[in-house]
Amino acid sequence: MEFRLEQQRKIVTEIPGPKSQELAKERAKYVSASIGSALPSYIEDADGVVLRDVDGNQFIDFGSGIGVTTVGNANPKVVKAVQEAAANALHLQINTAPYGNYIELCKRLTELTPGSFDKKAALFNSGAEALENAVKIARKYTGRNAVVVFDHAFHGRTNLTMAMTAKNMPYKDGFGPFANEIYRVPLSYPFRDPEGMTGEEAAARTITAIEKQVGANNVAAIVIEPLVGEGGFLVPADGFLESLVKFANDNGIVFVADEVQAGMVRTGKWFCSEWSGIEPDLITTAKGLAGGMPLSAVVGRAEIMDAPQPGGIGGTYSGNPVANASALATLDAYEEQGLLDAALKIGEVAKEILEPLVDEVGIVGEVRGRGAMLAIEFVKDGSKEPNAEVVGKIVKSALEQGALFLTCGTFGNVIRLLPPLVMPEETLRDGLNVLVEAIRANA
Repeated sequence: MEFRLEQQRKIVTEIPGPKSQELAKERAKYVSASIGSALPSYIEDADGVVLRDVDGNQFIDFGSGIGVTTVGNANPKVVKAVQEAAANALHLQINTAPYGNYIELCKRLTELTPGSFDKKAALFNSGAEALENAVKIARKYTGRNAVVVFDHAFHGRTNLTMAMTAKNMPYKDGFGPFANEIYRVPLSYPFRDPEGMTGEEAAARTITAIEKQVGANNVAAIVIEPLVGEGGFLVPADGFLESLVKFANDNGIVFVADEVQAGMVRTGKWFCSEWSGIEPDLITTAKGLAGGMPLSAVVGRAEIMDAPQPGGIGGTYSGNPVANASALATLDAYEEQGLLDAALKIGEVAKEILEPLVDEVGIVGEVRGRGAMLAIEFVKDGSKEPNAEVVGKIVKSALEQGALFLTCGTFGNVIRLLPPLVMPEETLRDGLNVLVEAIRANA
């Protein structure tokens, strides 16, 4: 892949620089204070894995817009597809005037998602919207109301998905009352579960909670992230997801894999569910689907997807033809540019650099993840007590050196890595070494 900007960090002013400081004043006057930002600098150009701010500073982007620009920012293949599509039609609405690339994208998605059964898809705008519709579809199909979600889950900021999300601050505080018939149960969290607990044992704990608190016959859907995102990049123990799928199948429950963040090649497979060999009834996808354009989808068993009445799901902008074209080009880029292998390689390099810290630095509790979806959990030295304070210091220190990292975790004590999959190895190693230096300096 050819880049417009040199793929390396470069700091030429204080952070934020003078031009960014001026923009911050304008922002304070005109933009709601409820909108936050991880980076204090203001970006004027983004290419590949680099963000360049208005003062000429360049940052290595380990966040990808929270997992969106997986094929690289302004990927030329995607940009060309968007330009061509926009010249033909900026907006067509599937419920009024149907068009071909809606069908083409749904077809591609049914081919890529796991599951040896007939599948159909529907397109939406955001991850939260996809989750809302997955719940609607499951409720209509089953005739049941209850939805089971998990500790540490994040599913969105709409009213229903806030109820499904576990973390109060900043996502839920003061925004209730929330939708009802949402039930939260324990997740497999190997780092914090009782020592030696297997995935099957963790699943048995979860299933008991469902049976006793809800009743399996009342559950429309079990909704879970196969690799939990905002909650801390948690990888459930082997056997956990498989046991839940069996329980769902045995009890007529729709099993929904929320792959908004973990899907689209991020973990080195098209969908993270493939790591466990499970076949979800429904999958939600967004973020890395369309190379930066707003688009999401629900994909799953044809008979479940067909349950709602015509017009029961949809929306004015759902499956916009320009976003669809961007998604089709993005899917091609994943395949043609070898990005599944690239995700695995990024994971190998990152673990090579980061895993030794677990034994070397007392505040590093665990390095975990799959492929290019990795995280470091920080603890207070010599314990498993969450250490959120040090995370802020580390991220700030790395940012001052030109490497942007995002945080996550229910306890605010996790640094997550979501680099674009086009990141050159030299740039990857440089950015990770910046992070390692920042960790050691703050240990």
